[in-house]
Amino acid sequence: MGDPALSRRGFLAASAAAGLGMTALTACGGDSDGGSSGTTTIEWWNISTTEPSKTVWAALARKFEAQNPKVKIKIVQMENDAYKSKMTALTASGKLPDIFHTWGGGVLKQQVDAGLVENLTDSTKPWGEALLPVAKEPYLIDDQVYGIPFDIGMIGFWYNKALFEKAGIAEPPTTWDGFLDAVRKLKAAEVTPLALAGKEKWPGMYYWAYLAMRTAGAEALQKAYDDKDFTGAPFVQAGDHLKELVGLQPFQKGFLGAAYSTPTGQAATVGNGKAAMELMGQWAPTVQADAGKGLGKDLGFFPFPAVEGGAGAITEVFGGGGGHALRRGAPQEAVDFLKFFASEATDLELVKKTGVLPVVPAAERAIADPNIKAVQAQLKAATGFQLYLDQAYAPAVGQEVNDSVAALIAGSKSPGQVAQSITKTAKEEQ
Repeated sequence: MGDPALSRRGFLAASAAAGLGMTALTACGGDSDGGSSGTTTIEWWNISTTEPSKTVWAALARKFEAQNPKVKIKIVQMENDAYKSKMTALTASGKLPDIFHTWGGGVLKQQVDAGLVENLTDSTKPWGEALLPVAKEPYLIDDQVYGIPFDIGMIGFWYNKALFEKAGIAEPPTTWDGFLDAVRKLKAAEVTPLALAGKEKWPGMYYWAYLAMRTAGAEALQKAYDDKDFTGAPFVQAGDHLKELVGLQPFQKGFLGAAYSTPTGQAATVGNGKAAMELMGQWAPTVQADAGKGLGKDLGFFPFPAVEGGAGAITEVFGGGGGHALRRGAPQEAVDFLKFFASEATDLELVKKTGVLPVVPAAERAIADPNIKAVQAQLKAATGFQLYLDQAYAPAVGQEVNDSVAALIAGSKSPGQVAQSITKTAKEEQ
């Protein structure tokens, strides 16, 4: 996926667009005391800033250190958007952390094309082949392995069963028209239908991406990117459907300035029972409980509805997972950490304590939450899969998708203008 090699100047331009100058860069990379203790320090950048993942991951780092006394893991954790911006700047500098979070796709491809990422094909083969194939796909570039997954999942609607009952909604909707009817019923019952982190843009992108999949079909999204043309009728129709939803005023008060995981953000609004639904990934329950109270048994999950007359199917899934990649030239100890993190023992701990979906088949037995089981069932039955657009596409194109959809939701762009803006950026991307 993605375009051919991205020049260093292209990365610098992307960094400037993100508002980060070269002064924002810090030194990264492994370090060794060499002369005295012989300890190797591995820098590990991730986005696990919410509980319980933050504590669990720190404990895993300490466990690895205990097993490898001459290795020190230095953890750097950042919130999603801050991490993306920082990584754009670090990529421009040509120096990435030893171990870093990646979603794969076009962003990883550009880092690979710039010669900044370690090829893991040979070094991980003895144990990497045992991981779930669908989980590994986002990190395969030209049939070579450049990342190791620790999670896999999908985006769908997380909903409050009690609020649905209050509004007289017997079952989750399976069609877009049915979904809009549910929104109207919730509003009539004086319940906020949806929570949205409008400030962060990527949560809004999920709506347009899914609607595009449902109207055009999953394969059409990659074809549009390859052809550099998103102006086809189904993509404009996706915007029309989203505009219709926005017209119902379904989101919480102040949603355009709301973040995702803050105490007053999207996850907390749902977790505290202040909104009936959010469109989010498999991590939603843990973030709802960390940022708010959590819904417990009142929390349910359903897939994004089908669009009547669309070419897509409700079994086509939008989502992805998380993985780790290494900077080119990272020490062997970094590879050892990836092996440790992808082991059955670690995956069992992650599944039990953080609610992720397993990438090691044997760890599936640890899934206890019925909602997480529902997500996995949807994944297993999937007839198509599309990686997050802001990761599947080159960074500039992915960012334009997020920006344009956010403008549509805010009322400053029409559905046709969204399609034209994304097309324009795709054509300019070199």
